[in-house]
Amino acid sequence: MDTLKALHSFVRAVELGSLSAVARESGTSQPTVSKTMAALERQVGAQLLIRSTTRVQPTEQGRRFYEHARQTLESYAEGVSEARGETEQVRGRLRISAPVSLGVLRLNALLLEFMQRHPDVEVELLLNDRFVDLAEEGIDLALRLGGELPDQLIARPLARSPRYLVASPTWISRQATLGSPADLPLCDYLRFAWLDAGQKLLLSHADGRELNLATRSRYTVNSSLAIRESYCLGAGFGLTPAWLVADLLADGTLQRLLPDWHGPTQEASLLYPSRRFLPARTRALIDFLIERLPRLPGFEAL
Repeated sequence: MDTLKALHSFVRAVELGSLSAVARESGTSQPTVSKTMAALERQVGAQLLIRSTTRVQPTEQGRRFYEHARQTLESYAEGVSEARGETEQVRGRLRISAPVSLGVLRLNALLLEFMQRHPDVEVELLLNDRFVDLAEEGIDLALRLGGELPDQLIARPLARSPRYLVASPTWISRQATLGSPADLPLCDYLRFAWLDAGQKLLLSHADGRELNLATRSRYTVNSSLAIRESYCLGAGFGLTPAWLVADLLADGTLQRLLPDWHGPTQEASLLYPSRRFLPARTRALIDFLIERLPRLPGFEAL
């Protein structure tokens, strides 16, 4: 058995979730890939994959073995590159994790620009609002917004985004008066369902005053994109990071409420494994995002 080839097939099987997909990618047959996986499991002495009629997924041992296999393949590729004098070439595959809304509205375009700059780089962008385990899921780089950052990873702050109270002109026109936070109809507060602060609305004034309002949200949703659309539909108001609505504020679709009041700033950070050496492609993307992300609408440099 060609062990390196088997490791590569196993890694791609975990990432693609299908032996047939691995076969198509490598130009071979599904039975051949299946036999290779069976031989690898015999060599390792453990079941690595759970097979169904349509998909495969790693066992607990398989998830742990995946990270070792992936690092082995990366080390081998870097060793080959070094032997060929190609260590500093920006090439290879990157797996990137990011929140859904940020990925759709902002990061997607940046990554396509990065790929134009570096035609030998392949990118797999995985959008998910949960904090993923980089090692377990084979992620090279994660972009996170707010929250506590894991101690075992390197966290590189990128930018910050102020939080504004916003609503549509239609919703605003239905309100009798909006001169202070006390005038806000708190049952119309649109809230992200997983927000750490729960039903609390923390506001700060330009003069240093702070308020912590108990809201009575009738509508909560676990998608920032859905909240963004709900603002536009006049369903209510919310406290939102500027990057999520910068374009809508610029064209008048949304307006700021009580502009002297704002919420806690949201910080964007890059997370990557605590390894001494990073591939050139990862370093290049980190440098690119450090340069470009703070310049996006709704973000500010730290």
